[in-house]
Amino acid sequence: MFARLAFAAILMSGAGAAQLSIPLGKAPRQIERPRAPIEESGPLWAKVCGDSTDWDQPAPPVRIHANTYLVGTCGISAILIAGEDGHVLIDGGTEAGAEVIAENIGRLGFRMGDIKYLLTSHEHLDHVGGIARLQQMTGATLVTSAGAEKVLNTGLPSADDPQSEMHKPFPAAQVGRVIGDGGDVLIGNIRVFAMTTPGHTPGALSWRWESCEGAVCRTMVYADSLSPISRDDYKFSEHPDYLAAYRASIAKIAESPCEILLTPHPSASAMKERMTGEQPLFDPEGCRNYAAKLTANLDARLAKETAR
Repeated sequence: MFARLAFAAILMSGAGAAQLSIPLGKAPRQIERPRAPIEESGPLWAKVCGDSTDWDQPAPPVRIHANTYLVGTCGISAILIAGEDGHVLIDGGTEAGAEVIAENIGRLGFRMGDIKYLLTSHEHLDHVGGIARLQQMTGATLVTSAGAEKVLNTGLPSADDPQSEMHKPFPAAQVGRVIGDGGDVLIGNIRVFAMTTPGHTPGALSWRWESCEGAVCRTMVYADSLSPISRDDYKFSEHPDYLAAYRASIAKIAESPCEILLTPHPSASAMKERMTGEQPLFDPEGCRNYAAKLTANLDARLAKETAR
């Protein structure tokens, strides 16, 4: 006891003359501050974009949860999943939007060359028109569905697309892998599962993955648009097989595990409101509610077709 008191006295007496340093081992690990945290960047995104749905209007990047980032424009989503051994990017916007996406990825401190896979939602120029440019920047493997493969490789819309002849051609990319329903893209600590969800287009895909921050993991779903939009002379009711597949796609989204919903158009899943806290970001019923709206929209479209 006396020895401990004496040692304490020595420390106190020397404090005024010189600071005594006692090594206690390694310095504590510095915890990296999250890049573009949603608490700060979500309101910034809302301020910059407002109610804009412009395909090419630049928007700031936002960390949605853990290693999942929104890196697209005000009107078009692109999703970066950052991993230990490389990254995955879902969707590429338009040709002009690809440059915004690349700039946002750089602003987050990530390198384009570390993106190993490019994934797609549906094969329309507002979501994949910039894929060729992004593939040039990254050298990444492009993964898409069998229904979208030819469209991506040629840049030409398919004749069986309900919106065929409505969109211009876009730069052709090079598909490196065709994925089916339930297939996965695996790299390091990232595993993304594919869901084939034809309806909005024949080759549409949705994606699901786990995004973890420490022990807090969330099931993320990037659900395709699945909106019943078509050229004037197209009727979904005249294509019963396609319509059945369309309804099956909506049911697949409704039944999927889902805690944080993302969509190719941010407005379709109320991202502005959810990034600012006006609506919940974490919502286990998000996909089910989204599917209910899609069903209502499709039923309304079919009723309109019948009334023509």
